[in-house]
Order: sequence, then C-alpha cells, then structure tokens
Amino acid sequence: MEKAKLSTLLLRWYQEHGRDLPWREKGGAHHNPYAVLVSEIMLQQTTVATVVPYFAKFIKRFPTIQSLAQASLEEVYKYWQGLGYYARARSLHATAQAISAKGTWPQNLKEALSLKGLGTYTAASFLALAFNRPETVVDGNVIRIISRLYHLTEPVKEILPKIHKLAEDIADKKHPADYASAIMDLGALICTPKNPQCLLCPWQKYCQSFGKKDIEEIPLLKRQKKIEKKGFIYLIFNPRGEVFIRKRTEKGLLSGLWEFPWDDTSTIRPNAKKTDKSVTHIFTHIKLTLQICICQSDTAPMEGVFVAPTSLSDYPMSTLMKKIIKTTSL
Repeated sequence: MEKAKLSTLLLRWYQEHGRDLPWREKGGAHHNPYAVLVSEIMLQQTTVATVVPYFAKFIKRFPTIQSLAQASLEEVYKYWQGLGYYARARSLHATAQAISAKGTWPQNLKEALSLKGLGTYTAASFLALAFNRPETVVDGNVIRIISRLYHLTEPVKEILPKIHKLAEDIADKKHPADYASAIMDLGALICTPKNPQCLLCPWQKYCQSFGKKDIEEIPLLKRQKKIEKKGFIYLIFNPRGEVFIRKRTEKGLLSGLWEFPWDDTSTIRPNAKKTDKSVTHIFTHIKLTLQICICQSDTAPMEGVFVAPTSLSDYPMSTLMKKIIKTTSL
C-alpha cells in the first residue's frame, strides 16, 4: 500500500469536499488556538451539527481565553446549557485559567495532557489543528477508517495499539492540521458506521474492505447495554407560588447546575402527589425515567431557594430539568 499516496489523495479530497467549520481553516493551523480549544472540548461526545450554534454563542460571549478565565463558572454553565456533559465546561474553564495564568499555550503533547479536559485524542487534535504539530489523531472515526482500510476484524480493544501504529504510518507529517481535519471528515461523511459511501471514497482503490459484505461490521466493538432507571422528581411550591430549586454539589456530570429535587428510588417521598406526567432522558448508558410529583411546603426542604417560575431561566440547568419545565409548562 502506497502510504504517501494515501495522504495525497485524502488531502486532495479534503480541499474539495471537506466541511467548512467555524473553528477550522483549510491550508494549515487555525489562526486562533482558543477557537480550536473550545471546539475540541465541545465536540467530545457531541456531534458537529449540535456544537456549531453553541460554539458561536459561546465565542461571542467569551471571545478570548482571558475573558473565559475571568468569567464565573456559573456564567460558563449558562452558556453551556443544552450541550450536556457539564464536566467539560468545568474542564474548559479550568484550562482557560491555567493557560491565561501561564501566559503561553502548550507546546507539546506532555504540556497539553497536563491540562484539564485534554485526553490523548483531544490533546493531539488540538496541537495539530491549532499549531500544525505532527500529532497523530485517533478517534472513533479514525479507528473505523483504519480498521476497514486494512480489513481488521479482531475486537478493537485487542488491536488498538496496532490501529494507532497504522494510523501514524499513513498520517501526513507535513500537513498535520489539514490531514487531521481530512481524516475526521472522511469518517463523518464517507466511511460512516452504516451505509458507507465507498464509491465516493478517495481511498477506495486501496481499501481492503471495499466490496465486502462485512464492511459495516468493522470495526468490531463491544456495545454497552443501556441501564434503565426510574424515580421521582419533585416540584415543591410555597404559598407564594414559587418553586424550589437546589444547586447540585455532588460530583458528576451535573455538578454545579440547578435542579428540582429528584431521586432514582422506587419509594415516593411523604406528602408528595404523583401526576400523570413523566420525562425520560438518556445519560450516555443510562435511560432515566422520572415521574413528576407535586409538593407544598412553607419552608425549604434542604439547602436551596424558592424562585418564581418566570425566573427559572436565570439559573443554569441541565437538559433534563428543561424537559421538566417544558412538560409542566412552568
């Protein structure tokens, strides 16, 4: 297989067919590393189509890394609402503060990996896209492409080092920013999990899986079964018609956000009345269904505040809580 030919074909295809994205500049590194940093962390476990509008709103409010570093975490949450996985917002905020305090951007993989929110893939992608560093980017798209290109049918977990080595061998070291963007676009637009567009692929001639019936079964991944949980969520009203909310202090995805009290137990709290309404939300591998309950109380049942329903939009909340508000017309 002509490795140099592969990168040449891919870069040529990218120049013509690659996506135009607000955090990307064809022809080399982006002029603004901050835009790349924000996009890379936003894109973790979130699609490009979902991220684009949030990215624009976020960059408008926090146009520089210094403005993000100086903002409160509460305000960062507010502009992250709807993207989910709020630990990413905390990591991005912490990283902005670290870079701003140091006054320089990370110059190598070791420095990038020392920052919160930057794992192996994100750090490599950031360095390639922001500074044209010759880092090999390996995400789910790249794993799929390499596995199909070489027709690797073994379980991915068993051959991951091999996939990384093969990906590194064919990566273009002279144009790492464009190559990283190109191979990600190849996975997103052409070498998709289902119904890959093989006839449009620039690597069709060299792909060992082209024309084979098992192409959609490659790579071989172990699917994690979703866990189903049920529980109750409580709308607690005081005599003035205000509803109770608390700020979540527990560690986890929703830490730091405001919410209505809820639990995933099978026992309803005393003095709570069930309604015929419920909401279902997916957290990665958990499917959570909460039945909505109404309570009346003169005093706060725990640390938190009573607020007018019309003021709920002033408090950063998760998508799950917004579903509750919409379902109950609060």
